Amino acid sequence: MDAITDATSGTGRIPVMDVRPVVDCGRRPAKAVVGETFQVTATLFGEGHDVVGANVVLCDPDGRSGPWTPMRELAPGTDRWGAHVTPSATGHWTYRVEAWSDPVTGWRRSAGIKIPAGIDVGLVLEEGAALHERAAAGVPEGAGRDTVLNAADTLRDDRLPPAERFAAALAPEVAATLVEHPLRERLTPSRSMPLLVERERALYGAWYEFFPRSEGGQVDPPVHGTFRTAAERLPAIAEMGFDVVYLPPIHPIGTTHRKGPDNTLSAGPEDVGVPWAIGSPEGGHDAVHPELGTLEDFDAFV
Repeated sequence: MDAITDATSGTGRIPVMDVRPVVDCGRRPAKAVVGETFQVTATLFGEGHDVVGANVVLCDPDGRSGPWTPMRELAPGTDRWGAHVTPSATGHWTYRVEAWSDPVTGWRRSAGIKIPAGIDVGLVLEEGAALHERAAAGVPEGAGRDTVLNAADTLRDDRLPPAERFAAALAPEVAATLVEHPLRERLTPSRSMPLLVERERALYGAWYEFFPRSEGGQVDPPVHGTFRTAAERLPAIAEMGFDVVYLPPIHPIGTTHRKGPDNTLSAGPEDVGVPWAIGSPEGGHDAVHPELGTLEDFDAFV
């Protein structure tokens, strides 16, 4: 494992390894198109009997972090986690995986064994109450905080049977709130991985290379085409099933070392030259070949 591969892993208390998708160990971005949903996966595991949780964080091209997406274990016992995310705009994004210790879920599992068995019931219920109070502190006002605090109060209410007190912490509304706003300990992020998001057309399409100068409408003698005459050809190209038209350079063409018909080295005054030989007295990369028309003509063609 080289240095860059190793650097993609979280190195905190909860290792985060083999984050995917990844291209060339993160040297190059993974790719998606706007609105495309894809899965981010990672291998992660905790210490001993710790229960772990994880999420994916997408950061947009301006560096803003979006709402994080909870991950789930893809197959029990594999330590392989995944979540689906969807970028919403073009540009250079990043994503990272965050893993953490989930003490509330760990407590539920332990309490589900000890309380029915009558083992340290009072201590277990008090531990659960304290955990739910800590968890409630991270829940925004109006997002279920009171629900979690009420569960903590019920866990401490020794007038009730232990099973009833425990059941309050397992209520669906409490579980739903803590899925959205979990208590996260020992947070360990992976390295941010690059993601290039492009237009939907980058995903598929048939492309047609189109030489506007060849659309003059006359062969003998040849007449140089313009953007205006080339535009008349576009409906026929579309009817052939093409999605995209792309052009060779449209700049003025150099006059030295031009080739003539059949690749001859002696070009005549009517030989137009190769479009990729850019630059002449008429201009360079920022100019339009005068025989094709003007920038306004090009805009009309587009």
